Amino acid sequence: MYAILDIETTGGKFNEEGITEIAIYRYDGQKVVDQLSSLVNPLREIQPFVERLTGINSKMLVNAPKFFELAKRIVEITEGCVLVAHNAEFDYRILQTEFRRLGFAFESKSLCTVALSQKLLPEAESYKLGNLVRSLGIPITDRHRAHGDALATLELFKLLLEKDSEKEIISTYVKELNKNKVPVKFLNVIEELPSEIGVYYIHDSEGNIIYIGKSKNIKKRVLNHLTGSNSKAVKIQKKLARVSYELCGNECIALLKEQHEIKSNQPVLNHALKFRSFAMGIRLDTTTPYYRLIIEPVIHEDEYLDVFKNKKDANRKLRKWIEEFTLCESQTSLGNPNKACFGHGLKECNGACVGDESTSTYNKRVLKIHESLQYPHKNMLLIDKGNGNGEKSFVYIKDAVFQGYGYFKLNHQIKTIKAIETRLTPIENNRDTQALVRSFIRRKKYKKIIDLDAV
Repeated sequence: MYAILDIETTGGKFNEEGITEIAIYRYDGQKVVDQLSSLVNPLREIQPFVERLTGINSKMLVNAPKFFELAKRIVEITEGCVLVAHNAEFDYRILQTEFRRLGFAFESKSLCTVALSQKLLPEAESYKLGNLVRSLGIPITDRHRAHGDALATLELFKLLLEKDSEKEIISTYVKELNKNKVPVKFLNVIEELPSEIGVYYIHDSEGNIIYIGKSKNIKKRVLNHLTGSNSKAVKIQKKLARVSYELCGNECIALLKEQHEIKSNQPVLNHALKFRSFAMGIRLDTTTPYYRLIIEPVIHEDEYLDVFKNKKDANRKLRKWIEEFTLCESQTSLGNPNKACFGHGLKECNGACVGDESTSTYNKRVLKIHESLQYPHKNMLLIDKGNGNGEKSFVYIKDAVFQGYGYFKLNHQIKTIKAIETRLTPIENNRDTQALVRSFIRRKKYKKIIDLDAV
């Protein structure tokens, strides 16, 4: 749980400032669950330059609540939370100072979006809140007012969480929250989980991620882990201390995210997907007169037309290609190269198995398979659902190479290449990601495709 915070002050000498406005948004990692926004009577003068900057003057604060009147509400809304602010050291210090004046020691963990941005957005030209969020296509209103800056910080933090593929933010938070503490009942874990599509992270008592999974229904899948009796389920049940999650909005991004983050984090219980999702491939052998299609276990150095999770799926795809492109089974690993294929007797093969068809004519048809597997456009966006509230997702292809994914709410956030790339969560372009994206395009599992060269 996070408390996104912004504070405006009177200015003045160090530790003599007073709060003039405060905004806090309690954020559970997916949505805002509580909020506070209020002017505050600081019982002291506001510096002229601060008045000009914020537009807040003493007349506006005469009838505003004093800090002690808001203190209890502030404690309630931040309880159990990590404070998140842009330049968190300042906001946290001011909050502590005000509570100290009341004789109360306010303590909390904090995260600074300036430091996080410097790490996760190293190409940004400026890390000032206004400049940074505008460069990311995040709308900001009422600049230098607590509610406007807090909302912009919230949207920035959402983006940073998404870009944090190694999960350093959430792992550090969970480690602090659950140090030496394992939940007694799994029921409490299940109740906090959504029945929506996304990626979930199972943590041990030290906060380490021990398992990453994807599901269309996170709650149901985690429940299966906690009630199952197979070896993996038993290991999870012994080590589980907490489950965190990130909603994805659609299956394509959930699969891309799961695959990428398993490889980045290599959780101890993710043996099957730790190194490769697609173990079998169909390779084109052009060393023979008639080009041959070979199904084999994926070898890292070799190129493949397509890759699959198992041999059964590869066989099914190859048979479909044989039918669709009128190919000879004997010129594939499914047949015997020294015998006429079964299809030749049924007149479904043009005779490559017995030398009746020219190699050039046959090989041209084989090469059409490669053409059929290309992306529809060289530069494109695959648009699909996001996580509600008008949000959409995109998968970005640049120069026919997969780049990654991102989310947006307003069309202007993806109108230029720079805007797309600032909102992008980069993912390695490899056989696994190519296979996933091509699969969703082939099955038309998306809302629309945008040809960026035609825009």
